[in-house]
This record gives sequence, structure tokens and C-alpha cells, in this order.
Amino acid sequence: MSRFQQARSAVLSREEMRRLVDRMLGFSQAEACDVNIASFLTGNTRFAANQLTTSGFVEDANVVVQSYFGAKHAVATTNDLSEESLRRVVRQSEALARLAPDDPEAMPPLPPQTYDTVNAWFDDTVNLAPEARVRAALQPLEEARRSGDLRAAGFITTAAGSGCVANKAGLFAFHRSTSCNYSLTVRTADGTGSGWAASDDQSWSRVDVQGVGRRAVEKARLSRSPEAIEPGRYTVILEPQAVADLLLLLGGYLDARRADEGRSPFVKPEGGNRIGERIVDPRVTLFSDPRDPQLLGQPFDGQGLPLGRQVWVENGVLRQLFYSRFWAQRQNRTPTGGPTTLKMQGGDSTLERMIASTERGVLLTRLFYLREVDPRTAVYTGLTRDGTFLVENGRVSRSIRNFRFNESPLQMLNNLEAIGESVRIGAGGDFAVPALKVRDFNFTSLSDAV
Repeated sequence: MSRFQQARSAVLSREEMRRLVDRMLGFSQAEACDVNIASFLTGNTRFAANQLTTSGFVEDANVVVQSYFGAKHAVATTNDLSEESLRRVVRQSEALARLAPDDPEAMPPLPPQTYDTVNAWFDDTVNLAPEARVRAALQPLEEARRSGDLRAAGFITTAAGSGCVANKAGLFAFHRSTSCNYSLTVRTADGTGSGWAASDDQSWSRVDVQGVGRRAVEKARLSRSPEAIEPGRYTVILEPQAVADLLLLLGGYLDARRADEGRSPFVKPEGGNRIGERIVDPRVTLFSDPRDPQLLGQPFDGQGLPLGRQVWVENGVLRQLFYSRFWAQRQNRTPTGGPTTLKMQGGDSTLERMIASTERGVLLTRLFYLREVDPRTAVYTGLTRDGTFLVENGRVSRSIRNFRFNESPLQMLNNLEAIGESVRIGAGGDFAVPALKVRDFNFTSLSDAV
């Protein structure tokens, strides 16, 4: 039996977590006490410069205890699950809580909740042996070695984990899941070309090992010796990862408090928020749903609030924002919990058709080093990376140098020309987005980054 096949014993079960929680809450002398537990086992294979470099496992568990005395509360943590350690961490959190200042946003304990069951645990991931990860890594390495002019580097991880949220009031939420991620970067020996691809899923059988290698190698070769073109506003075709890199930044702005306090693009000039207004192209629908088969996310947030299907933008209209328990109480609303997944509904186009319909534009593989410029408009600056190409007369004509850009995901979603099928992205977690064709994407300068 491989080391990773022991995940069922390394990852704590519902019953094991329940016993730990009961023991720790039994130690508690505070007025209220929250316990969060996470356990995980990850396997990894790393390679660089056309050579395998490391392979290993990480097994750990983490316990977070938060004790309350009125409006005072404090946290202590440990990864030692012995009786002595658990008793000590409870006492530490209590001692710190007594010294803490009153928290004006402290909330009473959350009572027991009802949760959807989400099966995000896949045995083919749990049972994957290290040799299988090595075989996946060797495919692009062997091709890069044969070519003589390519250098491959990447990282493959498989993980199994479980987590729970519990408190003295009887709340107990439990979820377990598996995950796999394979990311690969291939560069040309002369240092001018770079290609990237990745695949992510809860089930190893759905990780596109061959496709990742093929796409990264192809992009590296095509991106060799890029030419400079003038910055400006271009029609842009964004592959799903590039869409996600920008679009997922909207997640933080969906917080109702940010909008109500004026720190969001969803603020009305006269006050309040823009719920009920059209904010993007009518073809855009954004939602979170832990039961969605592409995502299979955790059905509760970090405080234990249940998460179901939440539609944020429907046919271009802002339908709702999410409310924490405190802000919901302040605004006389129902708390929703913070989403753990995000998906943009897809369309009927394809990347090939987007390219074929473009007289002149830019094809982007992914975006990098994004930083907020203006929270009121959600404008970010960042760089293109690992495969930027000029499209002319319906085909990819040449590799071009990377750009710095200033762009807002909201502006991008207002300038849509075509939408592809929604797919789970290769880097970023439980998110699914389509490829997009967008007009007037704002490139501000050239970048020397490869």
C-alpha cells in the first residue's frame, strides 16, 4: 500500500472530529467557545530544468480554539492532538480572551444549522501512488529532453482533507474533500519563449495530463522571439485562466459591507448599493453553488453558516451581495455566509471561433501580478504571461511581447463579444469560467517579462 493510500486514517473522519470537539469543549470554562479543526494529507512531485527534483508527503492537522467572555474573545492554535496539548490550547485561548479588549462586532454563538451533503471525496485521488505522479511529470520532461531546446518545470499535487466547525451551542459542520492540481511551464532554451498550462479537479481521472503537456510545449514554441507592438486598446481573446485571473477579483467586492461603506464598485453615488441594477452585459450570470458538479465546494463558510446556491449577477443584473452575521444584524438582513465557489455561466462559442472571427486582436494565456488600482471601479493593473499572441485575419500570426494592463473585470464584462463554455480553471481552486472575447482591453505599456 502506498503512503497516500493511508489517507483514510491520516485524514480525520466525522466521528474522530466529533470526539476531539467534545473533548475540547468539555475542557472549556469560557462563556462560549468555537473550535475549528482541519486535517490533510498532500502528495507532491516537483520538477525543473527537465529533471525530477522532489517527491514527498505532508501530513498535518490544525486546531483553532476561540474562547469568549462577553464581548472579549481570543484565539489559540495547535497541531498537536494529544490530550495535554488540547487542554493547554483551550486554556491559552481563555487566558488571552480575558486580556482582550471588548469587540464591538462580537456575535453570540451560532446555533445548530442544517447543511447540504456535498460528496467531494474521490477514491481515485486518495489511492493515487507517487509513481503515477512521476509518470505524469515524465511526459513533458521526455519531450523537452528530446527537443534539445526546451526546459520544463512544474508541480503536481494531490490532497485529501477534512474540516469541521463546532461550538458550545451545539453547532457541528463537517466536510471532506480531495483535490489534484498539475501546472507546467515550458521555456525555450534561448529564454525568449514561455508556455504554461494547468489542470485542476477533485478526481485524478479528470486531470488532463496529456493536454497540459501538449499545450505548454506548443505555447513555448510559438512564443519564441516575440515582437513588440504598440500598447493601446485591443480586441482580446482571453483563455479561461486569463478570465479567471481578473474575474475572480470580483469575489471580494460582493461583500455587502464594502458596498454599504462606499468601498466597492457596487456603491450608488447617492448612497446604498446597486442591487437590482444592470452592471454588465446581459449574457453574464455569476453564481456560487457548492453542489455544482464542476466545483463541489464546502457547503458552509468558516463560521459555520450554510451555503447553498447564491446568484450574484443574473442576466447582467446585480441580484445580491453576501452578508456576514454582524453586518446582516446591523442592516436588518439575513446572513448569507461567504461563498467558497464562483462560476460564470458559459456560452456557445469556442476559442477557435473567437480567433477565426477576429480581424486583429491579442490572444492571452494568463495574467500575473495583479494589484488593485481603484476599489470604486475595481480597476487592476497586471501583466500578461506565458503566451501572448497577435491574431490577424482570423489566425494566430505571431508571438508578441507581454504587456502591462489597467483593466476592470466589470469593464471586461461590459465589452463582451463572445462567450465560450464554462470550464474548471487550472489554477485557482473551486472556480469555473469560460473563455471570452472582449473589445477595448486596455494595454498601457510593454513588459520585458517572458
